[in-house]
Amino acid sequence: MHIQQDPPPPAVLLLEDGTVHYGTAFGKIGTTTGEICFNTGMTGYQEVFTDPSYYGQIIIMNSVHIGNYGVKDTDVESDSVKIRGMIGRNLEEQFSRKMANASLETYLIANNIVCIEGVDTRALVSHVREKGAMNCIISSEILDVEELKKELAKCPSMEGLELASVVTTKEAYNLGNPESPIRIAVMDFGTKQHILQCMVDRGAYLKVFPAKTKLETLKEFNPVGYFISNGPGDPSVMDYAIDTVKAILGENKPTFGICLGHQLIALASGVETLKLHHGHRGLNHPVKNLKTGLCEVTTQNHGFGVNPDSLSKAPDVEVTHINLNDDSIEGIRLKSKPAFSVQYHPESTPGPHDSRYLFDDFITMIKQTLN
Repeated sequence: MHIQQDPPPPAVLLLEDGTVHYGTAFGKIGTTTGEICFNTGMTGYQEVFTDPSYYGQIIIMNSVHIGNYGVKDTDVESDSVKIRGMIGRNLEEQFSRKMANASLETYLIANNIVCIEGVDTRALVSHVREKGAMNCIISSEILDVEELKKELAKCPSMEGLELASVVTTKEAYNLGNPESPIRIAVMDFGTKQHILQCMVDRGAYLKVFPAKTKLETLKEFNPVGYFISNGPGDPSVMDYAIDTVKAILGENKPTFGICLGHQLIALASGVETLKLHHGHRGLNHPVKNLKTGLCEVTTQNHGFGVNPDSLSKAPDVEVTHINLNDDSIEGIRLKSKPAFSVQYHPESTPGPHDSRYLFDDFITMIKQTLN
């Protein structure tokens, strides 16, 4: 017997520039605000949703179908969903993967995530690419646009917002083999689990510290290397982190930074950062390694970047990687210190594994100091 299901309730998406899209509710019934951004990847949606770097953002998933392989407990980058909301064309409740634990909607409801589907996401992405990043609001309980405008006005701008201290670990913890001589102190500004796993897989023993940990506490672990993690928010307002990274660089020990960590190393070295027009997020961004001349297809997730116009202020900083789409800076190294960083995500979960050699380079750099 066919059981007729009630249709999902309507939902509204309002952008800061007044653009309105109508669709239907998915996930939790409610209202949410955040900065709108888009991801062009076709797979890996669960890893994207749990990436702490997306904290404070509402994400457009550009692929037409999201949710068709369900969710699995192990396909995560943190302990909870970090996005503030999601916009999709077709968000699927039914899934085909036998290994999946639950449907996407069940998962989003459990994590209190408000979504809207039935939106022409490709047209919306084109709009954001043209107009730039801005705040937005999704609601399946308030349908009056004028009322939504009042709620949206309360949402703070991502520029000038410090969020790393919100998503960082509350207590320090260890990973890997305690007998390993490759001891790495990790500054957690919103790290992804697979970044840590990439270092553990290469024989490292890690201690992961909260964002506001001072160098003196890091040194008690007797690290031979330092890792500066990814994370959300505007790096230029993170004075506490910039000071700590400056102190870490003063130790002259191997140091590696990814994404927000890359920006913090730049700031600590005298280079400025800037907010990008609409950011880079997806699984297929081409990056050129200026040292080898080779191109890497990379995974990216950032709304801020290193300002190329300020490089003249920091002669010790050398650009090592550039984005082949827009020539933005994707990697740097310090000429006088064993420190380097990249803007993109070499752990690539999800995404291609072209750039995982960077973890090998970091571990090799550490091993050379041990000999």
